[in-house]
Amino acid sequence: MAEHAPSDPKAVHVRILGRVQRVGFRYWTIDEASHRGLDGWVRNRRDGTVEAVFIGPAQEVDDMLTACGNGPPAALVNCVLQSDLDDEQRSALTGEGFSTRQTE
Repeated sequence: MAEHAPSDPKAVHVRILGRVQRVGFRYWTIDEASHRGLDGWVRNRRDGTVEAVFIGPAQEVDDMLTACGNGPPAALVNCVLQSDLDDEQRSALTGEGFSTRQTE
């Protein structure tokens, strides 16, 4: 995994597997990401997973990824799959705040 300088935001795309729909996961994610000052988005997927993008200081993104491994109280997370975003994807979302997107 690449090291990120403090001024260089970390940007990841994640898929969260398990019992993560109908448990308030999206709303919990919005609160948690906003509290950390992250940019990005979250949405449900038709396959039953939750998908999200987190962009921000590396430590805050890492903390968010750890939190996603637990999720809200009613969730049962089996796995958090992550991949880094490229610079173009990162630039397009940096400074946009955190939002929800429609199910895809």
